[in-house]
Amino acid sequence: MPDQVGMSGPLLMDGTDAARATAFERLGAVADAVLYEGYLLYPYRRSSPKNRVRWQFGVLLPRAWVERDGPVTPGISGSADSWYQRTECLLRVLREDAVVRVRVRYLQMQHKQVEAADGSGGHRAVESLRTDDGAAHLSFDEAVPRETELTVPLADLLDGDRTVAVTAPAGTEQEPLFAGAGRILRRRRQVRAETTVGVRPLAPGLYRLLVRTENTGEPADAGAVRNEALRDALIATHTLIGGEGVEFASLIDPPARLAGHARECRNAFTFPVLGGAATSPAGGDGGGETGPVLLSAPIILPDRPQVAPESPGDLHDAAEIDEILTLRTMLLTDEEKAEARATDPRAAHILDRVDTMPREVFERLHGTIRSLTPSVTAKLPVPEHPSAAAHLSSAAPRPAASAEASGHPAGPRSVWWREGGDEDVAPATDTVLVGSVPVGAGSAVLLRPRPRGADAQDMFLAGRAATVAGVFHDVDGGVRLAVTVDDDPAAELHDWYGRFHYFRPDEVEPLATTGTPAGSGRAHDRLRRRPQR
Repeated sequence: MPDQVGMSGPLLMDGTDAARATAFERLGAVADAVLYEGYLLYPYRRSSPKNRVRWQFGVLLPRAWVERDGPVTPGISGSADSWYQRTECLLRVLREDAVVRVRVRYLQMQHKQVEAADGSGGHRAVESLRTDDGAAHLSFDEAVPRETELTVPLADLLDGDRTVAVTAPAGTEQEPLFAGAGRILRRRRQVRAETTVGVRPLAPGLYRLLVRTENTGEPADAGAVRNEALRDALIATHTLIGGEGVEFASLIDPPARLAGHARECRNAFTFPVLGGAATSPAGGDGGGETGPVLLSAPIILPDRPQVAPESPGDLHDAAEIDEILTLRTMLLTDEEKAEARATDPRAAHILDRVDTMPREVFERLHGTIRSLTPSVTAKLPVPEHPSAAAHLSSAAPRPAASAEASGHPAGPRSVWWREGGDEDVAPATDTVLVGSVPVGAGSAVLLRPRPRGADAQDMFLAGRAATVAGVFHDVDGGVRLAVTVDDDPAAELHDWYGRFHYFRPDEVEPLATTGTPAGSGRAHDRLRRRPQR
């Protein structure tokens, strides 16, 4: 059960607000995907290298540990460790007795230690133990979900900010193993944190809502390595925001008259997006998006994210394509599955679900195409697996958990184009007119994403200089320019792997007003995605 802080439950509940409360809870399915993003990755085994460095998003550590080498640099993505998270968003009041509801969620690490009986009534710590019933047990780090909720009338927030503790207690639990062979000890250190909620008036009926969560604890050891420091951390921290008699404006596509206020919102290590259906006609504010609830997540999501209806359950990677991971999990050997089950109970649950999945459920994972229009698909010429259902619905871009997970940026994964296979398609040598300037591989451009309709990652690159790597055509006849960002420290690496950002021709500005693109030899080679000698 969540910790209830302040006034629990909605204070008002007419038919409209009941729908808003439902939207709040439905957004929880996406929030759960965020909570367990990267919790334990395929192949779900302790021995897998990818599961030795864990907890990559929304990690709030004690300030003394984070800033031992200097202050942290704020950013929107929660992939950098911090000691705080700040959400700022636009809130409109629909009636005088409005109520604001804030729910803070995170994981608390706990260490699972396997201990073998030593024959004299005591126990000794071991890395693994197999009991006589055939079960294997491995020492590993798990996590416990935590929630704290604050429900407060807007009028009270106008009198001053509210601060509540979002602390998780320390604890130790014992689990005896079969036939007295040993025990499992689960230990948690106390996590100290607090959340402050406040509002700032901007105009009649319009406020900036501020939610700030801080790790207020002291590290057990300020010089500890990260894996040890995580025992004092909030992990995968995110916030659900809703209420009664209120609505929120999109920061990605705000109503026209609120665009200036939206630009002034400052979010650190998190980014709020809308959930639920639109709450007011778009035309009343000159377009733009509004909604009844917000999810402020440490991974970048689109407005109104949703879990794909075909998805039978979480696979611990919010951007996974269920069909692919399910097939891969099916192909694990019996020994590999035994290790995964011994690693973590949630991994065992995934394996059990895959092993017993009815054929009709599995078949639903294949053959789903939401849309081929550029406004709702990731900016790729053709998805590598366009028919596989993603856990977070492909009706919107996937979260920017990593270059592979986001779908944007990503490599030109066109399965229909092979070098020399179609003389009418040559990404490394084709050009497209932008104004009167031919743009192609090697062209220098400025990125000018559309103010509306572009995804969040595009907007962050507005005004940045970039170099075109190739010109691609999609199945609908549209054109996409693959680019690398010039001041990206990893640009050369992305170039080598062929992982590009994609923009429409009307979303770039040529830096040269005349002439033709640079020679295509180098671009031609890098599009083949292999190192050149």
